[in-house]
Amino acid sequence: MARAVEEYLKPEVVRQIARLDLRAQFIVKGFLQGLHASPYQGFSVEFSEHRKYAPGDDPKDIDWLVYAKTDKHYIKKFEAETNITGYLVIDTSASMAYTYRQQFTKLDYAISLAAALCWLMIHQQDPCGLMVFDEKLHASLPARSRRSQIAQVLSVLSKVTPSGKTDIARSLVQVAAMLRHRSLLMVFSDLLADPAPIKDALLRLRHRGHDVILFHILDEAEVRFPFEGMVELTEPEGRDRLVIDADAARTGYVDAVGAFREDYRASCFRAGIDYVPLDTSMQFDRALMEYLVSRRNRF
Repeated sequence: MARAVEEYLKPEVVRQIARLDLRAQFIVKGFLQGLHASPYQGFSVEFSEHRKYAPGDDPKDIDWLVYAKTDKHYIKKFEAETNITGYLVIDTSASMAYTYRQQFTKLDYAISLAAALCWLMIHQQDPCGLMVFDEKLHASLPARSRRSQIAQVLSVLSKVTPSGKTDIARSLVQVAAMLRHRSLLMVFSDLLADPAPIKDALLRLRHRGHDVILFHILDEAEVRFPFEGMVELTEPEGRDRLVIDADAARTGYVDAVGAFREDYRASCFRAGIDYVPLDTSMQFDRALMEYLVSRRNRF
């Protein structure tokens, strides 16, 4: 049964995002316009203001209408607009359906984040599209900047049933092959697969000039391992089962997850990719705000 669009972008969440935008517009603008800005600058310009002509200025920029009225030379100043085309790239494999005790599954959490980012981009009049994958891409929407795009994106996602295995690397290679222009790719996944080919695929995207933000979403239990005693764990995609002593395994497990995240953080840093580790116990709107602030502080 399709989940209601309102489940992911409830009116109170829209109001919360709107307050974020009104309260900290410079953060949102910095997020969207500061994304490795140079590749996206100069597509178009808009008039900003006049200033007096100075030696060295291009005479072609003189506003002769102003000269006719004032008998003084003024230069038209133009401001480059930033045209960013964004794509939400969302993992919908079976492992994304997991939740231990949180309200949201990993997929629900990803969709909520994606909805907020889609809303922000379109609010800034930047086109936003969608790509959904498990073992391969299986749904997509072209990037558009009209307001109805938010509802279309959420309509597609509300019908998604997480299932099957994942092939993140193959899917990212497909994404790279589909894009003809430099884009902003916001990838949402638990990354529960062999890291090496995934990191290679991410590098391929960067080498093609795309900006990438990797939202690494794990369930709270996958990060903190709150289990006690003897527990049976089931691998969500392969369905393999393992019985372990949770108390004895906890420290080693938590250390391994920390190392897993740190490996991605270091690899992404070297590649110029934003790596955002999240878990489902974090309020997604607060997590987004913290990310926007940290992003803004770097520019």
